[in-house]
Amino acid sequence: MQRLLVFFTALILPLSAFSAQPNVIVILADDLGWSDTTLYGNTAYHQTPNVERLAKRGMTFSRAYSASPLCSPTRSALLTGQSPARTGITVPNCHVPQIVLEATTGKKAPADQKAIQPNPVTRLKTEYRTIAETLKDAGYATAHFGKWHLGPEPYSPLQQGFDVDLPHTPGPGPAGSYVAPWKFPNFKEKSPNEHIEDRMAAEAVAWMEQQKDKPFYMNYWMFSVHAPFDAKKANIEKHRSRMDPKDAQRSPTYAAMIQSMDDAIGTLLDALDRLKLADNTIIIFTADNGGNMYNEIDGTTPTSNRPLRGGKATMFEGGIRVPGVVVWPGIAKAGSRSDAIIQSEDYYPTLLEGLTLKPAKGQRFDGASILPALKGDPLADKAVFQFFPHNPGVPDWLPPAVSVHRGDWKLIRIFHGGEKTAHRHLLFNLRDDLSEKNNLAAQKPELVAEFDAMIEKFLLATKAVVPAPNPAFDPAKYHPELEGKQQPKAKAKAPAKGKDDAVPALQGWKARDCKAQVKDGVLRITDIGDACFLGMSASKHSGPSTARFRIKAKAGTSHFDWLANGTEAKAHRADFTLKGGDWEDVTVQIPATGPLGIVRLYLPMQEQVIEIDWIEIQSSEGKPTRTEF
Repeated sequence: MQRLLVFFTALILPLSAFSAQPNVIVILADDLGWSDTTLYGNTAYHQTPNVERLAKRGMTFSRAYSASPLCSPTRSALLTGQSPARTGITVPNCHVPQIVLEATTGKKAPADQKAIQPNPVTRLKTEYRTIAETLKDAGYATAHFGKWHLGPEPYSPLQQGFDVDLPHTPGPGPAGSYVAPWKFPNFKEKSPNEHIEDRMAAEAVAWMEQQKDKPFYMNYWMFSVHAPFDAKKANIEKHRSRMDPKDAQRSPTYAAMIQSMDDAIGTLLDALDRLKLADNTIIIFTADNGGNMYNEIDGTTPTSNRPLRGGKATMFEGGIRVPGVVVWPGIAKAGSRSDAIIQSEDYYPTLLEGLTLKPAKGQRFDGASILPALKGDPLADKAVFQFFPHNPGVPDWLPPAVSVHRGDWKLIRIFHGGEKTAHRHLLFNLRDDLSEKNNLAAQKPELVAEFDAMIEKFLLATKAVVPAPNPAFDPAKYHPELEGKQQPKAKAKAPAKGKDDAVPALQGWKARDCKAQVKDGVLRITDIGDACFLGMSASKHSGPSTARFRIKAKAGTSHFDWLANGTEAKAHRADFTLKGGDWEDVTVQIPATGPLGIVRLYLPMQEQVIEIDWIEIQSSEGKPTRTEF
């Protein structure tokens, strides 16, 4: 009888172990280059032991690609399985106030450009079915932690299938700093100098603990390692002592940012192990685009993507080849590697097939399941496309372009970049020329024609709004030698009256990330970004003070802060809540212990105009400073 019981127990346990649907975690790093981790042997400076730990549990892809060389397009592609060419989200502008839901053909371009860029979309439409919505309908709990950048409400994660969203912000970065104090409107640090990635990982773990007895889908979309470039001081000094000035990767600040990113991954893995969920959890780890090669930190660029050419915002490999690891217990062999070509759009259909879920009626994907590759089989004739119809002006930039990869080959079509509005092409054999130094288009016209026909079919299938020839193009103003050279930032134009901080009507207040104009005695704020504020010097005020203002805006929470010595690192803040709908008088207590210095009134991001009648600052000593607009 005992032997029979042991037999049935052995039979039942494996079945029950696999009866529950696996959990799904998608870890998306921001601006993390292919050479930024130790996965591919291209860095001796950056340390990523937890990324390696992740790789030991699953399959590492050496040819994983983002849907775009910029972030928001890739984020939309990962969530929907559809190319940016189809959704029209082709630049990271989803935090701007203007709502644009359909891409349109551009109307004009400067005379030195051969193509007119299309007008891109600024929100991920809720009509697109996301992974979160599919898994939620299948009984999964869903949550999004970290960066979103696909639109504020009503286009936030809460309207795209997620039950939870922290810190619920539409912006492109970690609200001023990675190290607290942050400037998220409704999300405060729990301790001084708290790191946002530590906090996000802790919040994610707390949520997983609540869901441990049912299947869950979690986006952990990191703020790391996007600008602003700052990190824990101790980690910066640690990596400063390790820095080799001859190494192309030599920014101690960026190395410290990589460390915090890696630590957060370790926090998630530790939690899965502690909760005994690791054997039933799928983990996808990738990045939204290549490493940043155009900003400057520590006297150098944040990183180097060598041996790849270019970086973020370029169509060369450095802009689109990204780290890729998939952990899928029972499917992907632990510690395995693959050179199959995969892309952001592939993850959604892969999850559907692997979880035996059906797409919704009429749902379409531009990606395809990579389940065969995860099982160790080849992906025959797999091709991936990147559509980037813009002029970014960064090192190694190209004019508006689209590319295709298949096998060892890659073709880039530069829209109307040739003679008489014809397209221009760049063809590379990546097996022999990973750094894309030798354009073989002239030597292999038949291969160019074959691959360009694939591009044309792709553009037609996705109904892409493509660049148009520029009728105003002037060959005399065209400078092909500047292609690929970083373009200097244009000098700011003289401000239009009533729209800038120097306007007398603002009476010393300066507007940032918005437009400000005084009309009929009322300050009107428009084009409101996620970091919109009014700032001014209030050095004559000191000690406990009060800020009062009369405002008309939507309901919401924001804050008033002060910088005693004018530096971001020592900003203090006091929150306030707006009832919304009509004029209201708001009072904010400022528990300052010294001079207020610079004060800033942050305004909640919204589509409608914000109106301000007056602002007053009063300290315990001296006369109030009152601005009547």
